[in-house]
This record gives sequence, structure tokens and C-alpha cells, in this order.
Amino acid sequence: MKKLLFLGSALVMVLAMTSCKSSESAYKKAYEKAQAAQAGQMNAQVVTPQQQTQQTTPVQVTPVTPQQQTTPQTTQDYSNVSVRTEAVTLVSGNGLRAFSVVVGSFGLQSNAQTLQQQLAQKGYAAQIVSAVVNGSNFYRVVATTHDTKVQAAQSRATLLGTYPDAWLLYQK
Repeated sequence: MKKLLFLGSALVMVLAMTSCKSSESAYKKAYEKAQAAQAGQMNAQVVTPQQQTQQTTPVQVTPVTPQQQTTPQTTQDYSNVSVRTEAVTLVSGNGLRAFSVVVGSFGLQSNAQTLQQQLAQKGYAAQIVSAVVNGSNFYRVVATTHDTKVQAAQSRATLLGTYPDAWLLYQK
């Protein structure tokens, strides 16, 4: 009984495998069809010597004038920019105005001087001020100083790309 069952299942497997096989003629037909389509494209692209005569037409050149792009003026509201108020003492620099943009704060003066030199190389008149906060002395590096909050906030907005922790200081 087991032999008969085994032979029957083997026969079913052989029939299943042979019935799924694709015929060679189907592949041959597809190949011939592709060859015919390619030959049709080649015939369409053949240029006879009579067609090769060139005609020249004068080209009129008009100069291109660049257009100036105007950027829309957007008025930003800087009234909600936070400002820290601290009593500070000038350590190095020309002097502070009412509002300043602080780009670094250090416990060591040498670190503040390094950042001040980097800012000076970039064209900023950087200054160092000291502030006592909760009994600890901090050296603040001021990149720019301004008379109004709006000016300082605009300057901070340009510095945020390089110094993401920049903040505004109001001197007491």
C-alpha cells in the first residue's frame, strides 16, 4: 500500500512539474517580435544622401539681461526675545552698550580670550565681560553690542547659525 501511494505521489509530482514548464516557442515568438520592432526603428532612422543636404538659417542672438531678484521685506517681531539682565564688568574690549549678544560663557578667562580671538578673526569687535552668578565668576564673550533690543535681536539671529546658544544681555 505504501509503494502504491509513493508511486502515485511521484507521478503527480512529475505531471505537475512538466505542466508548469513554459514552451520554447513562446520565447521564440517574443524574440522575433522584439527583433521586428528593432528593425522597424532602424529603418525609420536611415537617412538617404538626398536628405543629408544641410540648410543654414541665420540665428538671431539677443543678449540676456539678468533680472534682479527682489526679496520681500519681512518685518519680524523681536519683542518676545528673552533678555538676561546682569551686572557685568568689562574685562577686555571697547565698552558695552545697553544690549549685547553673548556667544560664550566660561569659567576660565583663557577660554573666553580664545573665543574672542576667533571672533576677531571673523571681523567682530568681540569683548569679554565678567559676571558673578550665584557666587561663581563667569567670563562672557560678547560678539556685538547695541543700543536697542531690536538691533541686538537681529544681530543674534544672524549669529545663531554659528553660535546656537547665543543670548541677549542687558547691562544693569
